[in-house]
Amino acid sequence: MALPVREQFKYWGVAAVVFSVVLWFLGDVLLPFVLGGAIAYLLDPVADRLERAGLSRAASVAVITVLAMVVFVLLSLLVVPTLVRQAADLVNIAPQLFTNLKDFLVSRFPDLVDSESAVRQSLVSIGERVQEYGGKFLETVLSSAASIINVVLLFVIVPVVSVYLLVDWDRMVARIDDLLPRDHAPVIRQLARDIDRTLASFIRGMGMVCLILGTYYAVALMLAGLQFGLIVGFIAGLITFIPYVGALVGGALAVGLALFQFWGDWLQIAAVALIFVVGQVIEGNFLTPKLVGDSVGLHPVWLLLALSVFGSLFGFVGMLVAVPVAAALGVIARFATRQYLDSRLYRGVSDD
Repeated sequence: MALPVREQFKYWGVAAVVFSVVLWFLGDVLLPFVLGGAIAYLLDPVADRLERAGLSRAASVAVITVLAMVVFVLLSLLVVPTLVRQAADLVNIAPQLFTNLKDFLVSRFPDLVDSESAVRQSLVSIGERVQEYGGKFLETVLSSAASIINVVLLFVIVPVVSVYLLVDWDRMVARIDDLLPRDHAPVIRQLARDIDRTLASFIRGMGMVCLILGTYYAVALMLAGLQFGLIVGFIAGLITFIPYVGALVGGALAVGLALFQFWGDWLQIAAVALIFVVGQVIEGNFLTPKLVGDSVGLHPVWLLLALSVFGSLFGFVGMLVAVPVAAALGVIARFATRQYLDSRLYRGVSDD
């Protein structure tokens, strides 16, 4: 006989409270394990495909590990140093960009912007503040990372956790399935499949879209001669998961930088703008329909709300669990809506 609904709410409520308390107090400690679990989840389909190709689970994980190490070394040697240098240079050159903008306005609109005007002083102030707070932000990020977690241990623990979880992933899923309440096991399995489908569509699909578009923007802008092409492409690719925002922010930043770098060479500036137009065409017509699908089931506004709330409450580790929790809550909400629409509360007594 199943437990009464009130008792079930009690147990599930206690489980939710325990999860929140553990996340609150042990967030920094759990960070390597959450990262390791996320990596294992993302790579599990790759391991499954290698198994279907004839490799054992251990051999599949070994192949993935070697390839991941090669990619990590290449990124560390070729991309990351340039990315950090361009980010620092962009922060340092910001005052000069605003000075150029001020000179442009003074030369084109002398009656509107004079030497003592509020607009001119505001532009100078904005440039100084961008440099000041941009430098402080970079220093804070680096110092906070060094103080909150041991970076060396992070780079050691995360790969180890990922490998162990990836090897035992299927066994862990089977074990969790054995522990499900028998009365609710079919419903929980269906909800879990829906959550996995949503996460797979969004995280794996949008992750690939962000990676491909970020790489395209960075390479294309560098080939076009833009001074900060790599960092602009990185920013645009990073926020591509928000529809149109990645292209708008990246395009505005790239065109703004191109105006100062290529002023007078309108063909070069048009080429920079065309890069983002082509990127939007590729994303909307090929990448997103192919990799993500027509319906992800995870609205960008809902995702941003989850990231903001969990990031504020639980810090960086909260932002990591925000996406799966948001996906789970979205699936549960849709399930509850379907149950409500089939209930007598919605249909009324006359529907019987």
